[in-house]
Amino acid sequence: MNFSCSSAFITLATVDLEKLVLFYSNLLNIKPQHYTLNSYAEFQLPGLRLGIFKPKQMHQPEFENSSSAMSLCLEVSDLENAVAHLTSLGYPPLGETLTASHGKEIYAYDPQGNRLILHQSS
Repeated sequence: MNFSCSSAFITLATVDLEKLVLFYSNLLNIKPQHYTLNSYAEFQLPGLRLGIFKPKQMHQPEFENSSSAMSLCLEVSDLENAVAHLTSLGYPPLGETLTASHGKEIYAYDPQGNRLILHQSS
């Protein structure tokens, strides 16, 4: 099995996307490179992409009681192989593969309970 991770970036979950996008736009003095109203914004920084997203209603409860709203997003070339690899490590993803506007993704957790998003672009 080949995990083949091509990039990684940090995402922050928020129910008030516009407020957080405005904050980071002002803090970083840049506008998001990608922006979908009330859904997702992404800032390109040297050596880092920062994504900010509004969780879908069904996923909001997992962020309400969390001490952190961060997720580690791993861009993979083959989502099925990545899922198989993660499963072989003893940490199978929870739920089903989702289709988002930017590709397919599935959620999992690391040994410390940090949220991982395995993502394959369309």
